[in-house]
Amino acid sequence: MLPASFLNSLQNTPGFQLESFKRVHETSQAITSIRRNQFKKWDSGAHSFLHLNDSETNVETVPWCRNAFYLKERPSFVLDPLWHAGAYYVQEASSMFVQYILEQLKIPSQSVVIDVCAAPGGKSTLLANYFYDGLIISNEIIKSRNAILVENLTKWGADNTVVTQNDPSHFASLPQFFDLMLIDAPCSGSGLFRKDPDAIKEWSEENVQHCSLRQQRIVEETAAALKQGGYLIYSTCSYSMEEDEKIMDHIASIPGFQNVSIPIPASWNIVTTESEIHHAIGYRFYPDQVKGEGFFISIFQKIEDTSNYYSTAHFNFTPLTKNEINVIQNHFELPQGYQLISHQSECIAIPSKYENELRILLSHWYVKKMGMSIGEIKGKDLIPAHQLAMSYWATLPYQRHELNIKEALDYLRRASLQMEGPKGWTLMTFQNIGLGWAKILPQRCNNYYPNEWRILNY
Repeated sequence: MLPASFLNSLQNTPGFQLESFKRVHETSQAITSIRRNQFKKWDSGAHSFLHLNDSETNVETVPWCRNAFYLKERPSFVLDPLWHAGAYYVQEASSMFVQYILEQLKIPSQSVVIDVCAAPGGKSTLLANYFYDGLIISNEIIKSRNAILVENLTKWGADNTVVTQNDPSHFASLPQFFDLMLIDAPCSGSGLFRKDPDAIKEWSEENVQHCSLRQQRIVEETAAALKQGGYLIYSTCSYSMEEDEKIMDHIASIPGFQNVSIPIPASWNIVTTESEIHHAIGYRFYPDQVKGEGFFISIFQKIEDTSNYYSTAHFNFTPLTKNEINVIQNHFELPQGYQLISHQSECIAIPSKYENELRILLSHWYVKKMGMSIGEIKGKDLIPAHQLAMSYWATLPYQRHELNIKEALDYLRRASLQMEGPKGWTLMTFQNIGLGWAKILPQRCNNYYPNEWRILNY
């Protein structure tokens, strides 16, 4: 039951329809949607959970996002090896509207972008696919949520992502650094009440006001890091005008920022809203009007920046030794456009064209993950990193071994494996997508799937 105080607070909200809004929350219809990782190929027609096919004629697509689909029912994703392999991401459909915005703005794929409040990583994986030859920084200040972000981005397999753990106050150290800034701000969460009824107990007008103040602080402290001409996308999963329209007015009041509107098909039933003071345009998603949860999003462009301050780099990468380079070259060939560095006892491949940006980040911020971890060199051996197993690089070191569904789930449990085949390091795959490494020995097979990510029960 939705609290009367909550419903009363929405009475003057643009596009709000009380009776249908109440009905959709009373029925509690579960909406499940996924977005495919376009760089990991698998036979969707044969998939036992998703029931997709290559022509996509038997599934309903999310209208504002490519490679995104609604499922007829919610399966147990933990029992699907492809979910663990990063072949797709389970993401709320309304929040995928970011994809449509990027296409309308026509931002070049070679851009430096940041997801400011990134955990658990849904929007960051979307950014990684869209900006496939750009640099994506995913920031999350809360340590426990940052660990989940690292896991999800590792599984996604992109080699151009960086995970940082920095407070908005740290953004002042990177003036005019980003081409795009996405702020999916922490909010009161009312847009997810249908999906998470327990969240209703946490809602209060006091919490809405608290969130609004926090959102204003995040916007104020990060604004200087956006380049002149760059875009700011601001979103919440809240219906409250204090967290949506009021924040649009706050952004519009920052010198140099200008609201941007985009055309939206009327058939999508997305509500266009306008802020009171600056008449900025934003977009509201109501679950009784769209096939998705509650969501709000708006766009701004930084048309002027008179600061003339830019970030500088002080961090120097540690080059690999001649032996380390020889060991890696003996095992596989690095893709063109990447260079190897030594960082925290690991060999890491980074995109050469973003070397300066990465040096700047390491000079000023706390970086948890960057580039593609290749592994550790021990003597003449390469101990491959799990991250490398998850990548969608065409060429990887060592042999491959295709698992059936039972074997794959056993592997993901870190169970003992019994298998025949040549000895040595082996990439375990399911539908030809990497799951992780194992080492086949004469009398046993060692399972190297990360212990902290293993399936506990099934």
